[in-house]
Amino acid sequence: MIVSVVAMPEGTVRRTPVSEARERLAESRFLFVDAELPAQAPPGEQPIAHLLGLEADDLPWLGRERESARAEFLGDAAAFVVPAIEAGQVVHLHVVATERYLLTVHRGPVAMVHGLIARLPHERPPDAVATLFLLLGEALETYRRSAVQALLEVEDLEDEMFHRREPEQLYRLARLRRTSALLHHTLLPYHQAAEEAITRRVLNPDFPQERQRLAREYQRMSKLVLTDIEALQEAARRGFGTYSSLVSGEQNGVINRLAIVSTIFLPLTFLTGFFGMNFAYLTDELESRVIFWVLAVGLQVLFLAGALYVLHRTRIWRRLHDDEGVDDE
Repeated sequence: MIVSVVAMPEGTVRRTPVSEARERLAESRFLFVDAELPAQAPPGEQPIAHLLGLEADDLPWLGRERESARAEFLGDAAAFVVPAIEAGQVVHLHVVATERYLLTVHRGPVAMVHGLIARLPHERPPDAVATLFLLLGEALETYRRSAVQALLEVEDLEDEMFHRREPEQLYRLARLRRTSALLHHTLLPYHQAAEEAITRRVLNPDFPQERQRLAREYQRMSKLVLTDIEALQEAARRGFGTYSSLVSGEQNGVINRLAIVSTIFLPLTFLTGFFGMNFAYLTDELESRVIFWVLAVGLQVLFLAGALYVLHRTRIWRRLHDDEGVDDE
């Protein structure tokens, strides 16, 4: 276990053993403590709340693997299980905030927490609650960045489709749609829990005005991030619709070409079948070579020229010509 203790408001960071972190949590006025647990819980792992001298009975979930989203107030403490996006994967931060300290616990390294610790000497939040909202906002920002990046990829894919459609684009769209579903599925339960808990707290008349402002700003940001994720979902659906429309257009072009070929060869097939019949008039009267060339071959050429003329004068021919010009571009 790696424990980092940040003395606030100075912002000085120090790696300490668990025992020292426990003593400082009991004595200091304002601390930010980050505990990085092993990626996999070893057998017989002791509860982190017990190791840090906290009320372990109230925090049995702290540091536990696969814990669901949480946002609640336990007397004077706020408890959160906050999802965040780390390298395309969802990680969960276990957070406990009181008037004296802010504690974060996570499995494995989380770059977002290290970035926040590096910002604290410059941000200088006045208390643990302000630091909590700073942390919650940073977690939402990881979702916003992922949603915006995926949205831009969808738009680039749509542009590529209009220039040249390839099967690989469909797989990339499916991956982006899965990303949008992951973002929405993991953020929405936490958003609902946090919205309910924070709204109840803000409605309390004893809640300070500055903290009400931070809470409302966080709620506004949370709704905006959800809107970005929903926009990504809609863009992914639109991308699939665009791909399907392009496929349908190409299939229509193929069907039109087959219709033209059928129109050209239908009279030729009729004439061939007619003169291939074995009845008395054809065998007795039409015996000369001249008549054969005039009727058999001449009629076919005449019908072929007429069919090509009619097709050339219709919009189908011009439409096919225009489609080929677009494909060549």
